[in-house]
Amino acid sequence: MFLISLLEKLGKYALLLRKVFTKPQRWSVFFRQYLDEISKLGVNSIWIVVIISFFIGAVIVVQIKLNIDSPFMPRYTVGYVSREILILEFSSTIMCLILAGKVGSNIASEIGTMQVTEQIDALEIMGVNSANYIILPKITGLMTFIPVLVVLSMFFGVVGGFAVCIIGQIMPADTFQYGLQSFFKQFYIWYALAKTVVFAFIISSVSSYYGYHAKGGSLDVGKASTDSVVMSSILILIADLLITQLMMS
Repeated sequence: MFLISLLEKLGKYALLLRKVFTKPQRWSVFFRQYLDEISKLGVNSIWIVVIISFFIGAVIVVQIKLNIDSPFMPRYTVGYVSREILILEFSSTIMCLILAGKVGSNIASEIGTMQVTEQIDALEIMGVNSANYIILPKITGLMTFIPVLVVLSMFFGVVGGFAVCIIGQIMPADTFQYGLQSFFKQFYIWYALAKTVVFAFIISSVSSYYGYHAKGGSLDVGKASTDSVVMSSILILIADLLITQLMMS
């Protein structure tokens, strides 16, 4: 039964994407919605990205300093390891998991509410491709702006590390800076950004799927929102493993 249910959901998901990725009926309307979605889903998420990244960056530096404080390890290792953690996993993967909770639930609940209040049916009656009209701007908007959020996360994570070095006197800031600059590989930045584009597609499309197929009332919208966050998180972790294996091996 589980396998049948999974195949059914995959089929519905594929059919929905087929409806989504068609030419917009009016490009002016699409671009207006696209900009609205960037503002609503992306710009409004900057504050949570900045706050979390700053404090997690500071905590990472403190933890690494305490756990590798050894005369056999150079002191700049703290900066080096902190940079690798922030770029390779925290800012690119963990931050997208956090955004799956904030942005994904927002998308699922918004579309789910439109479904249960028959607004989507009204669009279909008027001859509008509802999936393309509602979902495509969300997918493109999130895929455009999440890399910006990830770059901000990397930056403020490093700022948090510097802050704890200067204010908390954990270690000299110049030693931390030397570690940040040591053995830097530019490819890691592109790897992280490539991952986030895939994660943005997963968050937006999966959340839209659960919202679009919500049935019943407000309780069902809440369930669709919860299911979208859970499934998005699982798929992000699976995609992270696959992309890392493909790009880093």
